[in-house]
Amino acid sequence: MSQINVTPFVDVMLVLLIIFMVTAPMMQAGIDVELPKVEASAIESPEEPIVITIDSRERIHLGKKAVSAEDLGKRLKAINKARPGRTVLLRADEKVAYGVVVQTIAAVRKAGIEKIGMVTEPAGKQ
Repeated sequence: MSQINVTPFVDVMLVLLIIFMVTAPMMQAGIDVELPKVEASAIESPEEPIVITIDSRERIHLGKKAVSAEDLGKRLKAINKARPGRTVLLRADEKVAYGVVVQTIAAVRKAGIEKIGMVTEPAGKQ
């Protein structure tokens, strides 16, 4: 009687399952924030915008990289010098204090960037 030995196949599949289970949480895109819900129209931009995120613990992220409030202005000046006219989109968790958001906007303006947009969730979305 000839039979196919499936033991090596099962071993390989279990190893792949473990690899995918470990790497799947790392594949999440962006920083998780609870955006305020409002009714507004979308902003159209011909170029890829710069995204600044402030999470619920008031940590600032430029793109996906965490930066300090002091370092944010320096990095934005360098970006604006290399490619002027870019738009900045600010994503702030709804629990973040108003003062932190205003200070971040002030840092963006101080870096010479004039186009600033606020990212929100549509009002009907739960």
